[in-house]
Amino acid sequence: MWMVEPSSVDHHTHFVVIHVDTIFHSVHLIPVYGTDMLPLTIKSHHVLNIFTLFYVNKYANHHAFKIAC
Repeated sequence: MWMVEPSSVDHHTHFVVIHVDTIFHSVHLIPVYGTDMLPLTIKSHHVLNIFTLFYVNKYANHHAFKIAC
């Protein structure tokens, strides 16, 4: 798996707005956990603000779990 981290310029987070047509497919970002226990108050919407390094699972296929009609 690849590893990614948020972009920063002079210790300030760098954000870029991209056009939706430039997205090829989705991926899973899996946080690189440390050795400490995480507080139970952490929710999924906190993850991008708390963790600084992620594994990229480019093989995630959200369509594999659809039920065929």
